[in-house]
Amino acid sequence: MNKFIEIYQKHKFEIESFLINTLTENDFTYKENEESQYAIYFKNFPSIELIYITDSNYQQISPNISRKNIDHDAKKQDRSYLNFKLVEKDDSYAISEPYLSSATGNVCITVRKKEASQYIFIDFSVDGLLGRFGLIELHPAFNNFTKYFYSFIGFSLIFFTFLAMLYAFYSFGTSIVFEGFTIDTLFKPIISITLGLAIFDLGKTILEREVFFKSYGEKNEDATILTKFSVAIIIALSIEALMVVFKITLHDYTQMIHALYLISGIGIILASLGIYTFLIKKV
Repeated sequence: MNKFIEIYQKHKFEIESFLINTLTENDFTYKENEESQYAIYFKNFPSIELIYITDSNYQQISPNISRKNIDHDAKKQDRSYLNFKLVEKDDSYAISEPYLSSATGNVCITVRKKEASQYIFIDFSVDGLLGRFGLIELHPAFNNFTKYFYSFIGFSLIFFTFLAMLYAFYSFGTSIVFEGFTIDTLFKPIISITLGLAIFDLGKTILEREVFFKSYGEKNEDATILTKFSVAIIIALSIEALMVVFKITLHDYTQMIHALYLISGIGIILASLGIYTFLIKKV
């Protein structure tokens, strides 16, 4: 999904110019009580997802007209929030940045055409536009499969995050009851919760990037995600290393070399992460 946005941003000027010129040449106008006549526009523009009309105060006066049905319940909705997303292109047209449509659930852009005292809003799917320009090859069945697959993976990771947290509290409770309060009793739940945090962050990121589409403009976004995940893992390993040191101190000093190996490994990971972050910022 993010890749689609990147491609769109690279060809934004050409796509917007094409939309404005084509809508103007096709005399895209509002036909009151003739919503069925809009079928010709869906035929000519396969990337159109939704059409609706508002008055000058952005109160919807038409139903939601989509390719397959007409939703009359959408009348009188307040569409003023769209005004903050739109960028004026000329006296007649304004176009939004890509966003997640609440009506279709797909990433789209909205074109607003001014007509007398009314506004015509047309939602175009981003992937449909890119396919129209030959910038991507569209495989709807495969795209849906990958979306559902990422949804399954993302929610599964979040599910196991809650299991890790439940285990942390269960382990803490049973240890207090049967063993009393010890260093292990304190640190084991912290390790589980820290790992759960890292897993949750990974699942959330997958859902945001591949399913629900939250953002697309952040530079070095992948580096930020990897850094956050790595920091959580380093914290968990550091706590585990501290536990090992305490255990060896209490029981057998001759095993301290193993604690040194673990701490050295953490230091190498930390140094590698620092070098990686430095190089990313430099690039």
